[in-house]
Amino acid sequence: MSLFDLSGKVAVITGSSRGIGRAIAERLAEHGAKVVVSSRKAEACKEVADAINKKYGKDSAIVVPANISSKDDLKNLVEEATRKFGKVDILVCNAASNPYFGPLAGIQDDQFRKILDNNILSNHWLAQLVSPQMIKRREGSIIIVSSIGGLRGSPVLGAYCISKAADLQLARNLAVEYGPHNVRVNCIAPGLIKTDFARALWEDKARLAAREEQTPLRRIGEPDEIAGAAVFLASAAGSFVTGQNIVIDGGVTI
Repeated sequence: MSLFDLSGKVAVITGSSRGIGRAIAERLAEHGAKVVVSSRKAEACKEVADAINKKYGKDSAIVVPANISSKDDLKNLVEEATRKFGKVDILVCNAASNPYFGPLAGIQDDQFRKILDNNILSNHWLAQLVSPQMIKRREGSIIIVSSIGGLRGSPVLGAYCISKAADLQLARNLAVEYGPHNVRVNCIAPGLIKTDFARALWEDKARLAAREEQTPLRRIGEPDEIAGAAVFLASAAGSFVTGQNIVIDGGVTI
């Protein structure tokens, strides 16, 4: 059996209608997992699920829309995934929000709270919801998509960076709590990736040129370049890895 074989596994991926989340869903399915595609927009999710089912076989993917700001939505997401596929082996907390771009001096309280709620609290909720069945089976992998923003400060993404730093600690803490039950929790920290979410950063030609000049690989990343780490952390290949953060940034933080 391949170390990366995910046959018989079920994965829930938030924010998987596009970008990094979609790439992770597609690659987990490629390696044999059944995937639950989820974001706020059902139609966008359906397009992804249809493409996965066409490529990897009927019932390889289902759609369960959810808004990560709603605990009820997330509860329904886990319940529907379990009802349809019988269990959840892999949770990928990918969805996040950043409604404010600028210095912390100008951020409104509701914007700050939204960032903290959507980027930290929602991941905590999801872990609470899936962990009981993982603990019972003594097997599971929870993956939080953080950011290199969690490793350093920013003049324009301060609250987002704070939330992503908290995700790193959330993973470490849950790894300590769940480790005795053989449930692993890890983070992936992408650098600048060409997604709609980061469009403000890479569509600005001057900003993009500056980033590329500072990056050892001299380019920004593509969503699919994050997906391999998720496959590794979800599979037997990563069975002795927990509480860790895998940085995928083309070398920016070195």
